[in-house]
Amino acid sequence: MTAKHHSPILFFVAALFITLAAGLIVVGFLNGEHSASAAPAWQAKVSDWVMANTADGKEAEFLVVLTDKADISNADRFNAKADKGRFVRDSLMAKALATQAPIKELLAARKRKMQSFYIVNAMLTFGSRELVEELAARDDVARIEGNPQIKNNLVAQPTAEEINAAVRSLTSPNAPEAIELGVNSIRAPEVWAQGFTGQGIVVGGADTGIKWDHAALINKYRGWNGTTANHDFNWHDSIHSGGGVCGANTTAPCDDNGHGTHTVGTTLGDDGGSNQIGVAPGAKFIGCRNMNQGNGTPATYIECMEWFLAPYPIGGTPAQGDPAKAPHITVNSWGCPPSEGCSPNTLQAAVEAQRAAGIMMVVAAGNSGSACSTVSDPPSFYAASYTVGAISASNGAIASFSSRGPATADGSNRLKPEITAPGVSVRSATSSGGYSTLSGTSMATPHVAGAIALLWSARPALNGQIQQTIDLLNAAAVDVAFAGCSSSGVPNNVYGWGRLDIKAAYDASGCNYALNPTNANFSSAGGNDSVNVTTDMSCNWMASSNNSWIQISGTPGGTGNGVVNYSVSVNNGPARNGSMTIAGQAFNVTQASGCTVITVSPASLNVGTVGTAYNQTLTP
Repeated sequence: MTAKHHSPILFFVAALFITLAAGLIVVGFLNGEHSASAAPAWQAKVSDWVMANTADGKEAEFLVVLTDKADISNADRFNAKADKGRFVRDSLMAKALATQAPIKELLAARKRKMQSFYIVNAMLTFGSRELVEELAARDDVARIEGNPQIKNNLVAQPTAEEINAAVRSLTSPNAPEAIELGVNSIRAPEVWAQGFTGQGIVVGGADTGIKWDHAALINKYRGWNGTTANHDFNWHDSIHSGGGVCGANTTAPCDDNGHGTHTVGTTLGDDGGSNQIGVAPGAKFIGCRNMNQGNGTPATYIECMEWFLAPYPIGGTPAQGDPAKAPHITVNSWGCPPSEGCSPNTLQAAVEAQRAAGIMMVVAAGNSGSACSTVSDPPSFYAASYTVGAISASNGAIASFSSRGPATADGSNRLKPEITAPGVSVRSATSSGGYSTLSGTSMATPHVAGAIALLWSARPALNGQIQQTIDLLNAAAVDVAFAGCSSSGVPNNVYGWGRLDIKAAYDASGCNYALNPTNANFSSAGGNDSVNVTTDMSCNWMASSNNSWIQISGTPGGTGNGVVNYSVSVNNGPARNGSMTIAGQAFNVTQASGCTVITVSPASLNVGTVGTAYNQTLTP
């Protein structure tokens, strides 16, 4: 048989491809190798969980997050918490109303149900890969993220040594008869003795629900007037199916797990008798169930954070929300693990919105210790979260299960947790109406939330001033030096700034501080400078930079009079404004532009249809 020969000319033509682009001929040669085709652009917007759960014709629930976001940075210009909250809520809702309509129309045309959120400019829907691709291909869609069922590791198992230490403390001659060991250890009763028990402060419990009529809680519920209950603006259920013993869409607070009752009890519980389980018994609580028998989803978490921003009546809608009824503090002893499909940044905008609104969001570090960089589940590692690790109240040692930093999940390597509080063998209320002992950073978190309620009731000027409050709590914490987890000394990635001491924070909050100078101006070249802090010799203070181009040198804090040394980096761009927070006060820094202004002459040209050559002069 005669072998067939390819014509050299035909082979050359087959190996040659010609592309016409912008009037140019681009010639290239194929090398005979087949490279893998790149993934389509829309796919880069879609989370791995969504891709996996819409494969092979499957349908899944997912969040459509829009590109356009409201600017809420100006919330800082308001001093009052109520004004901050209304500005944030109105800005976010206006943006959602202005941008979500096209997506709503598309989903309606595809006969798909959806739920709209404004605290994160997003919509929850259900569909196939075809719908995912159609949505992700749009310019107004930033990303498509999954809505998986998240099983939380809510309660930790302490070691036998930790349990025995707690038992020894409870049976020692000096053990309190009514006030719980953890409450005593953070020195809450010493603040009560000054007349401050949390009065005037409202705490929001985001958890498995709350047994509101428990003997230690009923008189703390904002919806109870001593005779009748009104749950409007005081309770919300984000569980719309299932719900265990409570069922779904409950119209009164209910706890299908017991965890939420326990955490709220530690925050403010007190039955008026021998069960003084709470840190701030004078405070009130409201609640939102964000987990179905211990299991949440990104959407249920977002729904509760949105409700806290502006609570609305039972059966109502977010449009009926009232920011004036928002809590001052929220307790968040839950997580959203990426290992179960929760995208790392899904909840970030909602957390940042609460903080901008002056709501102090206190968050559990997690129970994945003792390994380092285990503060890894949203919202624990966010900069906007105040993250709490767990210690044993009996000896002050870090709990074996308490998650450690640094936070590497988002590449920030930021210090986490910021502070530690009692979380081993903590006794509090149960959904059965009794009391039980549980362990976990879930139990440490409400100690901190209750402590903030005490501080804000004593110092109303701090209400809604999140960074100032954090600085105060951190500076007043009992130092615990530790070497490990990429840190040493104080602060560190195990104890943070130390063990919570609310009496020390209360004492320090009465201090007066003066800064000299009160602001600074730099040329584009940057440089070094210092700020003198003047205060009483027993007053603690801290310094922190709010911008990466301003770096604090040496120890960022002190007691009594001190000096803050800092440096400003070279500016190669436009003029910029930044700040440091020193002793709770804003120290503003401005820097001149590093850009060279170029003058073009002539500034404009009229070009005819024929075209010609022109000369222009560029003058620095």
